[in-house]
Amino acid sequence: MGAREIKQKEENPLGVRPVGRLLLEFAIPSIIAMMVSALYNIVDQFFIGRYVGMLGNAATNVAFPLTMSCTAVSLMCGIGGAANFNLNMGRGDKKKAAKYAGNAVAMCFTIGLLLCIITRIFLKPMMVFFGATDQTLTYALSYTGITSFGFPFLIFTTGGSNLVRADGSPRFSMICTLVGALVNIVLDALFMTVFHMGIQGAAWATVIGQVVSAFLVALYLTQFKTVYLGRENFRPKASCWADIARLGMSPCINQLAMMVVQIVLNNVLTHYGGQSAYGSEIPLACAGIISKVGMLFFAIVIGISQGMQPIVSFNFGAEKYGRVSEAVWRSITAASIVSVIAFLCFQIFPRQIIGLFGEGSAEYYRFAERYFRIYMFFTFLNQFQPITANVFTSIGKAAAGAFMSLTRQILFLLPLLLILPMLFGLDGAMYAAPIADFIAFIIASTMLVRETRRWKTL
Repeated sequence: MGAREIKQKEENPLGVRPVGRLLLEFAIPSIIAMMVSALYNIVDQFFIGRYVGMLGNAATNVAFPLTMSCTAVSLMCGIGGAANFNLNMGRGDKKKAAKYAGNAVAMCFTIGLLLCIITRIFLKPMMVFFGATDQTLTYALSYTGITSFGFPFLIFTTGGSNLVRADGSPRFSMICTLVGALVNIVLDALFMTVFHMGIQGAAWATVIGQVVSAFLVALYLTQFKTVYLGRENFRPKASCWADIARLGMSPCINQLAMMVVQIVLNNVLTHYGGQSAYGSEIPLACAGIISKVGMLFFAIVIGISQGMQPIVSFNFGAEKYGRVSEAVWRSITAASIVSVIAFLCFQIFPRQIIGLFGEGSAEYYRFAERYFRIYMFFTFLNQFQPITANVFTSIGKAAAGAFMSLTRQILFLLPLLLILPMLFGLDGAMYAAPIADFIAFIIASTMLVRETRRWKTL
C-alpha cells in the first residue's frame, strides 16, 4: 500500500472519495427517508379519503400546519446540528463536534414535548384559526388531538436522522423512517378496514409508527461511529443551541413559511370558495391532497439537498472548494431532472392523481384538475430555492440561507395570496403560487451562481 493510499484511508471519506459516488451514497437513502416521511401524510389521506370521505380529507388539511411546524423544528435541530457537527469534524475538532450532536438531540425532544403540550392546551382555537369549518371541525379535533402525542417522537426521528446521516450512516437513517412508515401503513389498514376506527384509527397508526422510528434513532445514538456521545454531550448548553439554531434557521424558516402560507391559503380557499359555485369544502379538500402530493415531489428535492449537506459542510470546513462546487452542481442537476418529471405528471395526470384519494362530484374533479395545473405550473423550477438555501446553511452563511428560505413563501407568495384573490377571487389564489415560484427561482439562481464563482477565487 502506497503512502497516498494510507493517507486516504486515514482521512474522512467525505474529503477524499469521488463526489458523485458520495452524493449517491448519501442522497439516495435520504430521498427514500424523506419520501417515506411524506408518505405518513399521504397514506393517512388515502385511507381517510376512502373510509371517511371528503370532510376527513379537508380536516387533515386543517391539521397539516402542525405537522409542518414539527418538520420545521426537526430540520432546525437536525440540519443545524449536522452542519455544526460536520464543519467541526472537517476542522478536526471531534470534541466540539460531539457536543453539537448531543445538544441537537436534546433540542429535538425538548421542543417536541413543548409543542405537544401547547397543542393540547389550545387545540380548538388552533383548528379554527387554521381554517376549520363547522363541518370539518369535529374531524380536525379528533385527528389532531391524537397525533399531537406523536410530536416529540416525530421531531426526534426527523432531527436525529440528520445526525445519523452526518455520522456516515445514511442507510440506517433511511431504515429508521422506513420501518416507522411501514408500521403506519399496516396499522392504517388494520384500524380503518378491520376495526372501523375511522379518522381516529389513522391518527393512532401515525403515532405508533413515529414511536417505532424514534426508538431506532435512539438505539443508533448509543453507538455513534465517528465520536463518542457521553452524557455530558447531551447536557443543554446555550451557546450550542444558539449555533445549532443559527445554521438550522434556513430550513426551519422555509417550513414555518410553508405553514403560514398553508394557514392563509386554507382561509382564503374557505372564504372565496364559499362565494363560488364550488363551496368551501371542495377547495379545502383539493388543496389538502395537492399539498400532500407536492410534498412527495419536494421530499425528493429535499432528500438530494440533505444528502449534499455533509459533503458540502465537511469539504468547506476542510477548504476543498472544488469538491464543494462539484457536489452543489451535481445536486442541482439531479433535482432538475426530478422536477421536470414531476411537472409532466402534474400537468398530464391531475385527475388520475386526485382519484387515488377517493371519489367526488363533477365539480370536485373540475376544480381539482384546474387547481393542480395552475398552482403547480413552475414545478420544474422549484428545486433551486431549497437547495440554494441549504448550500448557504451548509457553509455557515446562516443569514443568506434564511433570506433564501423567506423568498418564495413569505416575501412573494403570502402577499400575492392576500392581494390576488381580492381582484380575481378563487383564481387569484391559484395563480399566486406560479408567480412566486418564478421570482424565487430568479433570485436563487443568481445568488448560487455568484457564490460558486467566489469559490473559484478561493
